[in-house]
Amino acid sequence: MALTSPILPASPNLDDLRVFCLVARKASFSAAADTLNASPAYVSKRIGILEASLGTKLLHRSTRRVTITDAGERVYAWAEKILDDVHHLIEDVSTTRQMPRGMLRVSSSFGFGRHMVAPAMSRLRELHPQLNVRLDLFDRIVDVATEGYDLDVRIGDDIAPHLIAKRLAANHRVLCASPAYLARHGTPRQIDDLAGHACIVIKERDHPFGVWRLSHRGETVSLKVTGPLSTNHGEVAVQWALDGQGILLRSIWQVQPLLDDGTLVQVLPDVTQPANVWAVYPTRLAGSAKVRACVNFLAEEFSHWEGGMGAPASTL
Repeated sequence: MALTSPILPASPNLDDLRVFCLVARKASFSAAADTLNASPAYVSKRIGILEASLGTKLLHRSTRRVTITDAGERVYAWAEKILDDVHHLIEDVSTTRQMPRGMLRVSSSFGFGRHMVAPAMSRLRELHPQLNVRLDLFDRIVDVATEGYDLDVRIGDDIAPHLIAKRLAANHRVLCASPAYLARHGTPRQIDDLAGHACIVIKERDHPFGVWRLSHRGETVSLKVTGPLSTNHGEVAVQWALDGQGILLRSIWQVQPLLDDGTLVQVLPDVTQPANVWAVYPTRLAGSAKVRACVNFLAEEFSHWEGGMGAPASTL
């Protein structure tokens, strides 16, 4: 008896997925049609074919607006990933690979992402108008290889060996406190003195909570610190330090202006923590034009920083 293959439902058309994603982003058939230089009837027809092939309703239509259904939300997330993977496939086998285009998914930390990466992404988008950027900020390390991100811009030198890492700029963390705090509690003279001080603890992406791994004259010292205030947000911790609440370990990129104007004072100047700025991405994206364009752009952007960041990226 001959075996017969099961009848599988028809796979959705990639062009239909593109049309659907465009309608979902613009929440309008007519706006999507204008972008495609097509008629609203054509867009409606493609959406109808896609809904039929998937066997589910993707969009709620009214005379005023278009909203996406729960099933549409799931399809949209999958469609964006599928279309992005297809773009990567074409890019990987293409001999040109010169024009960055498509969706670039970038992750970073709260403070650095908001103050440094976000403005840079805005300028990158102006330089490459065919590139769309999604920037997500976290208080944890993102696994770009499994979480669907193209690039993670991070501070800290502990990077998994299966990822590609390009150093964008030199950076380090320093100990600092307000003059008012030091006047009340004294200034530490050696690392062990920190145990007797109120330390403002931050849950950083790249090291254990309440443990400071410090570099002193070429040696690494791990110190458990405590204090009445702790947070997962660096800007909150800086404000507490300004309020005189304790000693802070923070990146020089953020506190250098406060050290320059005297509102914070560096404590134990010969004690630091390496915390360079890196662009981290999966090996499968080594040949990606959009990742390459972003990494090169960030290196150029960060090389122009004055003070506080160490050597410019162009010399690394």
